[in-house]
Amino acid sequence: MTATPDNVLLGLNFQELTALMDQSGQPTYRARQLFDAIYAQRVISIEHISPLPLEFRRDLGNRGFQIGLPHIEKQFTSTDGTIRYLVKLSDEQTVETVWMPEGDGGESGDGSEAADEQFQSSERAWNRATICVSSQVGCAVDCQFCLTAQLKMKRNLSAGEIAGQVLAVLNERKVQPPNDRINLVFMGMGEPFLNYENFIKAVTLLVEGVGIPASRMTVSTAGIVPRIYDLGAEAIRPKLAISLNGSNDELRTRIMPINRKWNLEKLMAAAREFPLRNREKITFEYVLLDEVNDSPKNASEVAELIRGLRAKVNLIALNPGPGIAFRTPQERRVMEFQRILMASNIPTFIRKPRGRDIFAACGQLKRTVEISPVTG
Repeated sequence: MTATPDNVLLGLNFQELTALMDQSGQPTYRARQLFDAIYAQRVISIEHISPLPLEFRRDLGNRGFQIGLPHIEKQFTSTDGTIRYLVKLSDEQTVETVWMPEGDGGESGDGSEAADEQFQSSERAWNRATICVSSQVGCAVDCQFCLTAQLKMKRNLSAGEIAGQVLAVLNERKVQPPNDRINLVFMGMGEPFLNYENFIKAVTLLVEGVGIPASRMTVSTAGIVPRIYDLGAEAIRPKLAISLNGSNDELRTRIMPINRKWNLEKLMAAAREFPLRNREKITFEYVLLDEVNDSPKNASEVAELIRGLRAKVNLIALNPGPGIAFRTPQERRVMEFQRILMASNIPTFIRKPRGRDIFAACGQLKRTVEISPVTG
């Protein structure tokens, strides 16, 4: 039977499962058994939930209920160990999810202090990794340097489809939080803040059900200002990363049209009012485009924008792709940009590209099925 939003269990929280048990004439403790089976144990079929009575499992199946875990359609492995998964949803749409081993947020920049420490350590740990998660099929934000923008917007993902990417990858990699340290970055296909309710619900399910702490999650936004305020009010929330990419309004509007709606003045006001927790910093991501936004003047303008904020900057040299009209800057320009920010006492990291050869790097996710050599 085809999974529909009405018969998929993945994405229901504990309260919703409790209501389902009540409707089914089952004791409420069955909701906890079902919740743990779906999220902590990551079972793939109702018939495998052995704590539930066999008769009840059959009843759920006869009523059309399914767990609804997304299916990994294809996977591509980079020379650096990064894996790009093409994940098929129940309506045959696909999204991409990326596994980056060794706890390294790579070019995505997961915003966690732990990841920064990992960058400075040569220790290799097989049970540390970052998963980059998609929130939409396609994207409506239209950043000019991003391959996902070429897909345009197809639809939002449900909370179950967002969390399900994580569950599918954890199953495929055979890892188990919290014993295996997993970071999550909501930086895949789509703008999470344009699918805010489903994104936040997925975060809560991953925290309460799977056991991944919110402190190991980061969400990146292109600058949906009202939702930055909403995120700051959430009891359970990831860390905040803002995709900046332009040092002034004229430049940022040219490469990120969303700046017309929420300009730098509004964006930086929201950043300054964001309630940071103890030792927390806002991450500003800055994709460097050769001779477009990577000059010393641009660096000085970025330093002025961020001055006084508890923040850090992730510099990302453009990851190239077909149809992208920009070039990757030379290393010396990247290093000079970093030097200027560091001179202003702004912690600044150059994120090494991960999975660039399989179109898994930042800005490269486009549901690419065939792999062509990447140059640039």
